Amino acid sequence: MSALPPLDALLDAARVVVLPMRVKFRGVLEREVLLLDGPAGWAEFSPFVEYDDAEASRWLAAAVEAGWEGFPEPVRNWIPVNATVPAVATAEVPRVLGAFDAVHTVKIKVAERGQSLADDVARVAAVREALPGAALRVDANGGWTVPEAVAALAALAPFGLEYAEQPVPTIEGLAQVRAAGTGVLIAADESVRKATDPLAVARAGAADLIIVKAAPLGGVRKALEIVAEAGLPAVVSSALDSSVGIRAGVALAAALPELPYACGLGTVALMSADVALEPMVAHDGGITVRTVAADPGLLARHAAPAERTRWWLDRLARCHALLAAS
Repeated sequence: MSALPPLDALLDAARVVVLPMRVKFRGVLEREVLLLDGPAGWAEFSPFVEYDDAEASRWLAAAVEAGWEGFPEPVRNWIPVNATVPAVATAEVPRVLGAFDAVHTVKIKVAERGQSLADDVARVAAVREALPGAALRVDANGGWTVPEAVAALAALAPFGLEYAEQPVPTIEGLAQVRAAGTGVLIAADESVRKATDPLAVARAGAADLIIVKAAPLGGVRKALEIVAEAGLPAVVSSALDSSVGIRAGVALAAALPELPYACGLGTVALMSADVALEPMVAHDGGITVRTVAADPGLLARHAAPAERTRWWLDRLARCHALLAAS
């Protein structure tokens, strides 16, 4: 981990904003983000509010790397990205896709609580109809049981899926789904970024590829180590970040020795506001590697209320204490 700055330095550098969404994602219509103006550049600390401090502290380690150390040298300067379709009604699919530029790959959310397999099939069918030549992938966020996943992937496979992301919650379950012969590749996300041992999924032969996110894994360099040790193809994804956070994901994708798949770094398009004057959104299906700075006017316009700012600063202090003690 990068050298930990004093807490006062982080608090002085912190700005908290609330960014409205174009469409509900992960159950929210507003995304709260804490930004840090560090000596190496702007950084983002935005673990989801339901995460405990132990998990959130890894996000702070990633932010310290970004703001106080900077990123590794890139081996490529352009990153292909996918569009993301949340678990919306089929009638909403064209509007969601319309927010993205030159879509070649789409990740579609499935297994949403309160919805059915029929809803998932209809949503995937709507995307396929809109984009006959695009690569499609689905993300269940661990929402199915093993029998449900096998049945769902059998129903969705005819649409030509590139892979299915985290169809079930456990590594053992992933291995069982992978062994079921659905014809769909299995990608592990939560089983990598939320696990105490992010390499367990690779040792168990439970996935064909892994999803890696810079913030939950503790930073770009730590994520690069995990990919190298796992020995599996990797897809870089985001966690509904502002452009500042997306910059870290782009840095990770740019530094990987191989990048066989489009990356899930296009989620700024799901927001109706951002902190950068030139947001990190895709053009012609990809994002160019560049620096990103938060704009003072946008920070002021989207500043969080005082009570939410205090909540985030208190969280920052608790996570700092955990990192200092580790």
